[in-house]
Amino acid sequence: MTSLCRNLVALLFFVLPPMHSHFFTNAASTSAPITRQRIIHVIDTGSDSQDDYGFIEDEYDITEAPPRVVNIPKTDRKPQLCKYDPCSENQVPCATLSEQTGCLCPGMSGANVRPHPPRIQALVPVSEGSDRGKIQVQWCAPSSVVSEYRIVTEGRDGEIQKFGDASRQGLVRSLEVGTKVCVVAVNNAGNSDPSDFSCKRYEFRESSDHTLMAWVIGGGVALLLLVVTTALICGKYQKFRKGKRDSTDGLTKVQVEHCDLDKCSSVVV
Repeated sequence: MTSLCRNLVALLFFVLPPMHSHFFTNAASTSAPITRQRIIHVIDTGSDSQDDYGFIEDEYDITEAPPRVVNIPKTDRKPQLCKYDPCSENQVPCATLSEQTGCLCPGMSGANVRPHPPRIQALVPVSEGSDRGKIQVQWCAPSSVVSEYRIVTEGRDGEIQKFGDASRQGLVRSLEVGTKVCVVAVNNAGNSDPSDFSCKRYEFRESSDHTLMAWVIGGGVALLLLVVTTALICGKYQKFRKGKRDSTDGLTKVQVEHCDLDKCSSVVV
């Protein structure tokens, strides 16, 4: 009996291991194989060249959700400032240019903020046309929303001239030298404060045409005086030479007496 039990144990010892390995082999063959998918990422290296890109290869389990890829458009176009001159007369507003072309406008304060003072450029006297004798005031717009401009002249408190928001120049009556003129910007919040660059004193400067005419007239008068002076000097010199010749002739006349044996005669040499 004991030998029989030993034989059964030995038989089980040799039979069970092959069955165990065969069972797990079949189980592994029936399950789905685990595969991995290769995903290639394209990254921008920051270079200016459009072909300069880097590549990264990663393997992800197909059973997991792949990372989300966000496409960011790349553009080489840089924003540009609007072609807007704050000193030019009657031009398209910068805000309109920005809406039409996508350009950038300089920073501006809103309509509910008091405007910055404009910058006065020059006080130019008008020498031709129907406005001759008047003074043209020229200025540049501030970085603010402006509804109108006003010109204030020193000594003329009751005389304030108004101009539109697109204006950059205006006419005032003739000014005395040293008169102070200021340009004021206005919007819904109020008026701009006077400053050193929004006010200017009138200094009379003759135009180049007037200067040229003055030189021509002065040169003509000087030439005429020179001719008259030369003529007078020549006349006096001629009279002097004539008088000297007459005096010399009088001194050379000598009375000589010639006497013969019986008579004498006088001869003027």
